[in-house]
Amino acid sequence: MKHISIIVPSGNSIVDTIIAPFNLLNMANAHYKRLYEQKESLFKLDLVGLSKEAILYQGLFSIQPTATIHEISKTDLILISPISGDLEKEIRNNMDFVKWIKIQRIENGSDIASLCKGAFILAETGLVNGKSCATHWTAHNLFRSKYPEVQLVPEKIICEDNGIYSSGGAYSILNFTLYLIERYFGRETAIWCSKVSEIEFDRLSQSEFIIFSGQKDHSDELIKKAQLYIENNYQNKLNVDEIARMINLNGRSFLRRFKKATHNTPLEYIQRVKIEAAKKKLESTAKTVQEIMYGIGYNDEKAFRATFRKYSGLSPKEYQRKYNREMAIAQF
Repeated sequence: MKHISIIVPSGNSIVDTIIAPFNLLNMANAHYKRLYEQKESLFKLDLVGLSKEAILYQGLFSIQPTATIHEISKTDLILISPISGDLEKEIRNNMDFVKWIKIQRIENGSDIASLCKGAFILAETGLVNGKSCATHWTAHNLFRSKYPEVQLVPEKIICEDNGIYSSGGAYSILNFTLYLIERYFGRETAIWCSKVSEIEFDRLSQSEFIIFSGQKDHSDELIKKAQLYIENNYQNKLNVDEIARMINLNGRSFLRRFKKATHNTPLEYIQRVKIEAAKKKLESTAKTVQEIMYGIGYNDEKAFRATFRKYSGLSPKEYQRKYNREMAIAQF
């Protein structure tokens, strides 16, 4: 029998992100056993803590680990549950997990899957340096700053790199767990779990859920001035060179400092501000796509649609049908 370890973090976490994968994996175990008429389950599951003391989350819910890292000498798959709150503090609270995960991977070849902001624990191991990794979109800027050697893939819900898996986060952990079930139990079991649980299968992108708000947690006041100018004038045709001159920087310095401060080039920042404004109008008004496009300073419909899909994962019309209340009601 193989073994799966679901980490029960010390400190802060969201209890659903531990319970839901545990329940789905148990469901997969039971179905696989029936489907192939096995006498025992394919995997033994343990909720693994630093001790066996129950952990209280959100002041309301407690989880009792079934084993500790000292009792698990070998495991086939480690699910790194998310941490939450003050991420720097929570990383320190869980450094013993970091050491244990690294040993399991290097000495035993364990597969590793981080859920949501569990990616910070994964990144601390150094095992994803030079590799791709996903995490929740609200943590992208901090993750980039803290782990520059990791190749963040911001649009993905699910990322796989040679036996190391990571996910976008929040309740997409359900889709991610189905993905893991397909990998370890087979597609038939994954589809069965999807249908019984009524969870959408094969959803891979978090782009449509991302709400862009420019990264201003930096000390470059000139770049903040440029950011505010872009945000207040997105409806106009904006020129990067003119913005650089406005804040008295030459073009090369402006590009370098803007990217360092915001993790976007000036052109990307302009595009993302415009597309975020378009999304809000598509959600709340009955205006046509063309009206909205002109209202945010685009004249080229093909370019607008391509840029919109790049940052939202949907066409403008698809986005409007999905998120505009009046249009959604009209479909029924």
